[in-house]
Amino acid sequence: MINTSKKYKIIISGGGTGGHIYPAVAVAQALQKKLPQVELLFVGASDRMEMEKVPKAGYPIIGLWISGFQRSLSLRNLLFPVKVLYSVWKSLGIIKHFKPDAAIGFGGYASGALLYAATIKKLPTIIHEQNSYAGITNKILKNRVDIICVAYDNMQRFFPERKLIKTGNPIRQDLISISNLKQEAYVHFNLDPSKKTILVLGGSLGARTINQCIEAGIPHLENAGIQLLWQTGKNYVAKPHGSAVVSVPFIYDMNLAYAIADVVISRAGALTIAELATVQKPVILVPSPHVAEDHQTKNATALVEREAAILIKDSEAKEQLVEECLSLLKNEAKQVQLKNNIASFAIPDAADRIVNEVMRLIEERQ
Repeated sequence: MINTSKKYKIIISGGGTGGHIYPAVAVAQALQKKLPQVELLFVGASDRMEMEKVPKAGYPIIGLWISGFQRSLSLRNLLFPVKVLYSVWKSLGIIKHFKPDAAIGFGGYASGALLYAATIKKLPTIIHEQNSYAGITNKILKNRVDIICVAYDNMQRFFPERKLIKTGNPIRQDLISISNLKQEAYVHFNLDPSKKTILVLGGSLGARTINQCIEAGIPHLENAGIQLLWQTGKNYVAKPHGSAVVSVPFIYDMNLAYAIADVVISRAGALTIAELATVQKPVILVPSPHVAEDHQTKNATALVEREAAILIKDSEAKEQLVEECLSLLKNEAKQVQLKNNIASFAIPDAADRIVNEVMRLIEERQ
């Protein structure tokens, strides 16, 4: 049995996008609850968002000089092998200095370098794959790590089945119970409790197609008596509208936003889908066509096959999105079906499941 009072050291790596960073932070928080004396260290890419987000969450982080391989012809690709070798070498130094008991990777190139170094040092290693279509870093590591935690079924297409553990995607714990937050949420966002509410999400940077569709459709929505809570992303500034439209670059209180959402319009990132499954909201997904291996479409398709979401292609959103949303708001039976079916994808204790696997691995190596 693992000694929960012992000071274990765990190294965590993952980044590039919020879909890698936020699950990593959720696991770090779960580790602190189960192992109160744990010492944590994050490793990320030196020029990516984790260098800001992780310290804000209260954790130390070391940056690696690494970036992705450009799919288009680029002189930067000449530096790619140099960056990889340097980052693995630096990761070996970090491990030598920090002396971790285990390493956990959440995807991204920094995670690949750190976890590769950890396997050279024979450390207990775990990777977590958030999407229904495996990322390239995790596929490279599949034969080297000890355990592969996943969020979707049928991941033996990408990984050795004997290593697979279905844990789900870790989410923020304040989303577990939101049913009693409605009144507070209407006041917080200055919205009308008597009106139906559409929540629009496009990620922290925004989704241009979704934003343009919503901007053009606002008069139609207002005429239907619908109000809008709209996360535009930092790269898009919405025009001034009336009191029925609340637009902000980023929504920090997502528990309150989900509490009053009757229908959600969103991209199909793995973390967002995990949140939507937990809060059980009917959703129209517009997958981004600009992500690696088109994994957002694959995430969305996994839900659509179980009648747990509606999918509209990015190329068809201009013609279909607003009308589809209004149709769904009028169809309560369809809303109930979507809520019930998306709930089957929820694994609210995903972070704890991953922590249990980490503790089991450490115990086996003691």
